[in-house]
Amino acid sequence: MNQNLENTYNLSSRKRRIVAFAIDHCLFTFLIVSIVFLSLGSDFINETNFSNILFKMLPSMVIGLLIYFSKDTIKGISPGKWIMGIMVRDENNPSEVPSFGRLLTRNLFLVIWPVEFIVLATNQNKKRLGDKTAKAIVVKNPNKPSKLPRIIALVATGFTFFIFIFFFVSSVMKNSDAYKVAIIEIEKNEEIQSETGGIKDYGMMPTGSINMTNGYGEALLGIKVIGNDKDVNVDVYLTKKSNGEWELIELSK
Repeated sequence: MNQNLENTYNLSSRKRRIVAFAIDHCLFTFLIVSIVFLSLGSDFINETNFSNILFKMLPSMVIGLLIYFSKDTIKGISPGKWIMGIMVRDENNPSEVPSFGRLLTRNLFLVIWPVEFIVLATNQNKKRLGDKTAKAIVVKNPNKPSKLPRIIALVATGFTFFIFIFFFVSSVMKNSDAYKVAIIEIEKNEEIQSETGGIKDYGMMPTGSINMTNGYGEALLGIKVIGNDKDVNVDVYLTKKSNGEWELIELSK
């Protein structure tokens, strides 16, 4: 049976499996990161106690990882496999989907994914260790949808990822105490008020970085100041002592 496995069951190519894995990994990593970020809230950057952050992160990470390792449990098809037109089936009965437990066990082996890739690349029957343990095969889906909806789904997933990251990072930066102090200092600056003709608003997303270590902080922010007459870009450098407040060190245009 093993010698004719590919012909009998129309096995998926290794290339399709690797691309499907890459899509799934990116998608579910994005999902886990999103769950963790949402559980932390957009003001988590102001938290100085790492234990509090870890306490909030752990439950959402556990949920996210459970979702990750359960990715093939709906009809043996994960999002990546749906896009690539392949699916997981029982090796002895390709018309049947392996049980939830077997599929979950199969995916747990992805923790050692470098080893799994090597085994998949060298195994005659195109099986990795997870497949062997779960007694599963990955075959081409005879009912796969046309290319257009699959391409649209892939593009939409990537677009959603970047939009979420953009707006979440923007929200985190603007909710940080460092940014709030920077805005106060900008509005106190008479030169900026005069040059802009009065401050009307600020850019959607500040650039730069905010670093916190053991209560000490350092922030370098690039903020677009939208004025009534003219817009200016302002660079603000601030520092924070342990258990202290953010203090302006330098402000320049």
